[in-house]
Amino acid sequence: MREIVLDTETTGLDPAAGHRVVEIACLELVNHLPTGRSYQCYLNPERDMPDDARSVHGLSSEFLADKPKFPEVADAFLAFLGDAPLVIHNAEFDINFLNAELTRAARPTLPPERAIDTLALARRKFPGAQASLDALCKRFEIDASERTYHGALIDCDLLSKVYLELIGGRQARLELAASVSAEHRDHRENRAFRAPRAHRANAEEVEAHAAMVATLKNPLWRS
Repeated sequence: MREIVLDTETTGLDPAAGHRVVEIACLELVNHLPTGRSYQCYLNPERDMPDDARSVHGLSSEFLADKPKFPEVADAFLAFLGDAPLVIHNAEFDINFLNAELTRAARPTLPPERAIDTLALARRKFPGAQASLDALCKRFEIDASERTYHGALIDCDLLSKVYLELIGGRQARLELAASVSAEHRDHRENRAFRAPRAHRANAEEVEAHAAMVATLKNPLWRS
């Protein structure tokens, strides 16, 4: 099963207030495990970068000035997504921003029900506990030391590990092992037939065994 872990960085909190996406990152999972395929791009938001947003992700207007605008990457982005479910932490935020960009670029939008919201999963699994990505990394003992800023690709990597724990952790890996075992079983069942080996002792072996037993002193079966 193919899934895409997705994260964005933005200029603010509300696309309706004119805020824009400045980074998109995606990480491909198959059977809940990373395949090594990813998609990442920085975007020119065509507006200024507020200081509070820059303090979160570290992306400046100067750095983003020569980056592509969203319509230039829209098709490549959608092609990478394909029709896979989207694993997102606080999915409503990212889906709203991406749909605003897709609408502006005259591209099809992403249905909200396509998203698997790991924030909602965490709140159901640990009611009342902190459910930020940082808090979940601490809970599951996932190393997040490289996360000095909220970089989208780093966050996708961390989220893929958190997601695996939220859906069962090692148990999910056992399902993959069971699938491999099934392949081995199929291979075994399809092997060419080989007649069973004979295990009955021949006359010489029976005689040798009787001679050896005769040398035993007070064996238990004679008690």
